[in-house]
Amino acid sequence: MPANAKVYVIDDDPAMRDSLDFLLGSAGFRVRLFDSAQAFLSEVATLEAGCVVTDVRMPGIDGMELMRRLNSSSRKLPVIVMTGHGDEPLAVEAMKLGALDFLEKPFDDDRLIGMVETALRESGSKSDAVSADMAARVASLTQRERQVMQGLVTGQSNKAIAREYDISPRTVEVYRANVMTKMQAGNLSELVRFAIRAGFVED
Repeated sequence: MPANAKVYVIDDDPAMRDSLDFLLGSAGFRVRLFDSAQAFLSEVATLEAGCVVTDVRMPGIDGMELMRRLNSSSRKLPVIVMTGHGDEPLAVEAMKLGALDFLEKPFDDDRLIGMVETALRESGSKSDAVSADMAARVASLTQRERQVMQGLVTGQSNKAIAREYDISPRTVEVYRANVMTKMQAGNLSELVRFAIRAGFVED
């Protein structure tokens, strides 16, 4: 990864900023903290190469608006978003806007460090290869498994999916397990990310 790459942390919570500063600094990253998206955007044109780690829910300019503004600017920085529990719809929207990945709080320290390392070194070609791999996993699903995955990644419960396709919740659980195995997803958050990378989730 580039020797001058930096990690830009944007969060309105001082305790979270301090925690991420310590964690990422201890892992060897050069960290710069911002208490708002507005403060970051006011300097983004002059910042060094790096990646952004931002909260989604912030006063003023939130994580979604931040990504929209970055998309319309000349600076193309990889973005990792942090979400609270139950923010899956926001995470999906963030990835549609181009976020590299998302983390649900509280998150595993090693997972964040791994994401940042990936963000700092990931090239377009590698990203394309990842997308192709995810698309191949989706292609391995049966039609019913795809229907169940569509329900899962759009936030539907097992019962709601069962009602929609006139099958039992127990049958949905079986299909859900098959989907998780074939997509190689350890949890629902991973499944959402993989589905977006594969182009499975539509606007």
